Amino acid sequence: MAPREPGKEVGVRGIAAAALAGVAIAIAASSALAQMPPQCGAFPTLRDDAQKKALAVRTAISQHAERKEICALITRFYAAEAGVVKFLDENKISCGVPEQAITAAKTNHEHTLKFRTAACTEAPAAKPRAPSLSDAIGTPSVDTSANTKTGHGTLDSLNGNPLAK
Repeated sequence: MAPREPGKEVGVRGIAAAALAGVAIAIAASSALAQMPPQCGAFPTLRDDAQKKALAVRTAISQHAERKEICALITRFYAAEAGVVKFLDENKISCGVPEQAITAAKTNHEHTLKFRTAACTEAPAAKPRAPSLSDAIGTPSVDTSANTKTGHGTLDSLNGNPLAK
């Protein structure tokens, strides 16, 4: 699992909370559903589905799930949130949806898109290590029996070179 940047994790929670807040603003529009046209009755189903998927994303993040799992969950949430935004935009007049609810939902949807892009993008590859002095002059970095001579040297003892054994 790739290490998570601390700022991204906080941003994820903020985005999920903001998305739920946007949906909550849209809930205010659903209070008058009793006297509205029948298509307005579909909003609670869309809202509940988006809330469940946002909760699933938040739970996966808090449990430090794999990046692929978070990507799949946020993609599902993004689709559900898109349905809510589309519904609000298409039915703003007939259902009496306030303009600020639509604006907030669209803003939250843009934040979700940014998070989905970040969550579904692979972590950058590790930088290649800089060459060491041994690499530069073409010698091995660790002495072994293959690259040491015995018989005369500082490491030679009565029993021979300990590296040669």
